[in-house]
Amino acid sequence: MQKLDSLFERLNSVILGNPLATKLSVVCLLARGHLLIEDIPGVGKTTLSHALANLFGLPFKRIQFTSDLLPTDIIGMTIFDMDTKKFHFKKGPLFTSILLADEINRATPKSQSALLQAMEEKEVSVEGKQITLNDPFFVIATQNPLEQSGTFPLPESQLDRFLMRLSLGYPSAEFEQKLLLQQNNKSNDLKESIFSQGEVAELIKEVEKIHVSEALAQYLQTLLAKTRESGKFVTGLSPRAGLQWLQAARALAFIEGRDMVLPEDIKLLAPYTAAHRLHCSDGTDSTTELANVINSTEIL
Repeated sequence: MQKLDSLFERLNSVILGNPLATKLSVVCLLARGHLLIEDIPGVGKTTLSHALANLFGLPFKRIQFTSDLLPTDIIGMTIFDMDTKKFHFKKGPLFTSILLADEINRATPKSQSALLQAMEEKEVSVEGKQITLNDPFFVIATQNPLEQSGTFPLPESQLDRFLMRLSLGYPSAEFEQKLLLQQNNKSNDLKESIFSQGEVAELIKEVEKIHVSEALAQYLQTLLAKTRESGKFVTGLSPRAGLQWLQAARALAFIEGRDMVLPEDIKLLAPYTAAHRLHCSDGTDSTTELANVINSTEIL
């Protein structure tokens, strides 16, 4: 699709030298997932978030997570209107299409958990009523390395709400030099959207039509079962993890112009969609152990 090509061209003009990260970000959005970017400050996490919102033509809001942030600062609160003598709900920044939860692990677990229902059910409970969020609703959370001061580790239940976790990393010397030269000559490429909100909804519907064969589903189920039975992980991948992994594979196939999911899609996405949900019982790296599981599994 020509519009998608234009989208990636503009994204890659901002996030230099990291086309895989930009592709995975778009995959995550079109798969109705949420994205966790784990990296040091200053490598382009916020820039990527703004670029996605602008190019997709979606409403965007940002929350700076801090240790004194309250759940009401995220969801909103009920206030009393002196004029009407009635209570009404004032919506918080959660009510948007793309929400940047900046430095999410600097907030306390209580505030972090305010996002749980919203991320899973696309709605929130207020005064006993269910309020539906925007469609699409896409959370991009940034997380500082845990060794930095003032951080709280995300609980497993929170990590499981994220379809993907990725890291942008430092750019190469070549691309960093280009970035430095761009500082005083920033283009206006990101100010005009490529898609409308309605077109984004249509893209998501097209992703859901991508075919998954019975053999592919069996291959993925075998991988899920091996993470539970290998003894290498504290707990294996949940059925929800499998469903999200498969939906991301559908989105990847769609972006690449195919009408069906291939085993290669599952393999490519594994480090980003599954590794953050696994914890090795002996403390080793979950990405490495997951790769061993995949390499030892025959494609049917």
